[in-house]
Amino acid sequence: MNIGNAVKERILELCDERKITINKLGMISVVTQSTIHNIVSGRNNSTTISTIKKLCDGLDISIVEFFSSKVFEDLEQEIQ
Repeated sequence: MNIGNAVKERILELCDERKITINKLGMISVVTQSTIHNIVSGRNNSTTISTIKKLCDGLDISIVEFFSSKVFEDLEQEIQ
């Protein structure tokens, strides 16, 4: 799995845990719905740490908590 897919999976996982839609996530994190849609649809594979921080703030979690997930354990090597 690459980092873009891992971020996508983690966002969907967190929304599912909290029983919220990605639209609701956009509202509570002040990230545009189009940005979140691009992340979860795979059109944006290079999400900035600033965007992830805003999502974390909206979800009331730390960045450490965001990246503390099994989806980040088996990332592919980015540099070939």
